[in-house]
Amino acid sequence: MGLLLILLFIIVPIAELYVIIQVGSAIGVLPTLAIILGGAVVGSALLRAQGRAAWRRFNAALQQRRFPARETADGVMIVVGGTLLLTPGFITDIVGLALLFPPSRGLVRALMWRYLRRRFEFAHATASWGYRRMGGSPYDVEGSAHEVPTNGAGPPERSPDERQRPPLPP
Repeated sequence: MGLLLILLFIIVPIAELYVIIQVGSAIGVLPTLAIILGGAVVGSALLRAQGRAAWRRFNAALQQRRFPARETADGVMIVVGGTLLLTPGFITDIVGLALLFPPSRGLVRALMWRYLRRRFEFAHATASWGYRRMGGSPYDVEGSAHEVPTNGAGPPERSPDERQRPPLPP
C-alpha cells in the first residue's frame, strides 16, 4: 500500500510535469494549456453523460431485483475517470478517458473482477467458534449438526467440571 501511495503522490506528478514540459516545448505553451483545459471540459461533459447512463442502468438493475455489481463497478470507474480528467496532465487524461469509454471500462472491469476473486478467496470450512462437544466435532457421521443447548445468546452453557478442563486441541 505504501508503494502505491508513493506512486500516486510522487511519481505520477513528476511524470505529468515531465510530459507537460516536453509537449510545451514541442508545440508551445498556449496550445499545451488549451489542450489541458480542453481535456478538462471534455472530461466533465463525458463524466456527466456517462454518469447519468450508469445511474439509469443502476436503477434498472434494482427494478429488476438483481444485484447491481456491474453497474456499481462502472459507476466507480466513471467517478475515478472523471476525477482523473479534471486533474491537469496528459497521463491522467489518457487513463481517465479509458475509464470513461464503455469498451475499455469493460476490460478494466474484467481485470478488476479477476483480481478481486483471487484476493478474496475463502476456504469452504465451517467455523466451530472454539466449542467442541466431548468426542470431537460438533457434526455427526452423516454431517448434520448436533443440537447444542444455549441460553439464548452467546456460547453454550458449560458444566462446572468442563470449565476447569483445559481446552481440547484443534
